[in-house]
This record gives sequence, structure tokens and C-alpha cells, in this order.
Amino acid sequence: MSTRREFITLLGAAAAWPFAARAQESRQVRLVGIFYNYGRADDPVTTAEIGAFKEALWRLGWSEGRNVRFEEHLNPPDSATRRKLAKELVAIKPDVILTSSTPATTAVFAETRTIPVVFVSVSDPVGSGFAVSLSHPDGNVTGFTNFEATIGQKWLELLTEIAPHIRRVRVIFNPETAVNGGNYFFQPIEIAARKLQIEAVALHARSAGDIEHAIVAAAELSDAAVIAIPDISMFLHRDLVASLTMRHRLPLASGSTDFVRVGGLIAYDMDRLDQARRAASYVDRILKGERPGDLPIQGPVKFTLAINLKTAKALGLEVPPALLARADAMIE
Repeated sequence: MSTRREFITLLGAAAAWPFAARAQESRQVRLVGIFYNYGRADDPVTTAEIGAFKEALWRLGWSEGRNVRFEEHLNPPDSATRRKLAKELVAIKPDVILTSSTPATTAVFAETRTIPVVFVSVSDPVGSGFAVSLSHPDGNVTGFTNFEATIGQKWLELLTEIAPHIRRVRVIFNPETAVNGGNYFFQPIEIAARKLQIEAVALHARSAGDIEHAIVAAAELSDAAVIAIPDISMFLHRDLVASLTMRHRLPLASGSTDFVRVGGLIAYDMDRLDQARRAASYVDRILKGERPGDLPIQGPVKFTLAINLKTAKALGLEVPPALLARADAMIE
């Protein structure tokens, strides 16, 4: 009897083992690294986008503290600190890393060719060396692009529609953080401007002082406007850029609706919350065993046209009814 009972007990344990192993595996807590674009933890834009990403993961079954945990590093504007933080993040060996912007992705990519990376808000992933092609990245990096280079023409088109008097456009960016030194967007703007007989000039601004000097110089021209390329440096200085252009009565266009929220005139932007949610779907698939190199790089599917009507009124500009009808967001 004793031998028979022991046999039955062992048989039952053996039969239960695969289920116990699977249960233990399902309870394993996975580590997701986040290396996000903006350098202030209290920035509402950062909070909203990371929140949208985490909520989307939760809807896919990943609950913080139960089967996933996060290690968050905010991408600073200076390259030395960015490289240091990227190295620290890679050293703890996350299961996957979410990055935002080309500088953040570059810093992480320099540290690992094995840890899967899912990016958002990257303009030229193939040109930046992250992927072999958009359809089949074939490495450890995949994700979601923000704009094609020709979007710069759209920013100029919107400026001329709302401020048809302009004959000069000053394109401001930080060449150390903008894609391809800023030329990725500036060259299409310059080509489009030439066709419209508008003078386009690049303004390199590496600091707050540079921004002020550039905008004050542009203000000396009676028929000028400004386009701010939304790289990390310009984004962190968006309040300064918007306030200076307002003070000097310069129409300001950008690829970020956040410039419009703080006083910029007009913006054509992708839906960044939507992209954060879509990134969660790729993180989910990678955590479940898919290779990032097999997941195609995707572009934005939702865009937002934002207009600050209060700014337009202060600048003495009448927004055309057709433009108002197309706007997704209007600030009064």
C-alpha cells in the first residue's frame, strides 16, 4: 500500500509539473526599459505619452508589479549625459527598451545589438543605420517613425496659407540634435520655398541664447516667419521660442502641437499618444517571443492640425475659413 501511494503521489506530481512550470513562467516579471525624449520628469507631454504606452500594455495583459516592471530614464539634451544614461539602462539588461527620438535611439543602439529596441518619433531609421529596410529591419531595432522629410513642405504651406504676406522663412533647429544636422527637413523646405519665391535660411541654435539671437535677427525683417523643427532641443525650449516669436510678431509654424499650446501660431503634427499606444503592441509581441527585426517599421496614421486663434488675432492675421474647417484643435 505504501509503495502504491508513493507511486500515485509521484505520478500526480509529474503530471502537475508542466502546469506548475507554466504558471511560474506566466508569473515571471519582465523588465521594460524606457528611454524617453524629454528631459523633465514633470513635463506633462512626457507623462501623457508614457502613460498612454503603459495603459496600452495593461490592456494587452501586462500589469505593473505583477508581470512587468519599468525602468525609466529621461533623455537629456546634452549628448554626454545621454550616452551615460543609455549605457546604464542597457547594463541592467531589460527584456526590451522603448526609445523616443533619434538621439535617444542612437545612444541605446550604440550600446547594444542584442536587446530589442522599439522606437517612436524617429524620422529616418534606415538613414540613421537602425534598420536595413522599413519592411524588414533585420536587427534588434524596430518601431514607428514620425515624419517623412517632405512634411517640412507642409509646414511652409500652412504658413503661407495663414500668412500670405511672408517672403522670408527662418528655419530654427539645433544641428546637434536635429535629424541629419537639420538638413533632413530643411532641404525640402528650401526646395518648396524656392518655388514660392520665398527665401529660406537655416538658423542654428544650440542654446537659449542662440535662439534669442536668431529670432531677434529674424524680427528685423518685415515679411518673415519662423519654422521650428521639433527636435529635442527645440522642444525643451518651446516656451522660449513661442514667447519670442509672439513678442516680435513673427508667425511660428512647427511639427509639434505643443508649440501651439504655448503660443505658437500653427502646427501639423502626428498623434503622439496614438504612436505610444502602437509601440506597446510591438513591445507586447516581442515579450511574447517575436523578433524585432521581423516587425516592419511603421509610419504615423493620425495627424493633427492645430491653430492658436489668440496668437493669430494678436498678429493681425485672419485665419481662412477653409483652414479653420480642416483644423483638429483650435486654441482661443
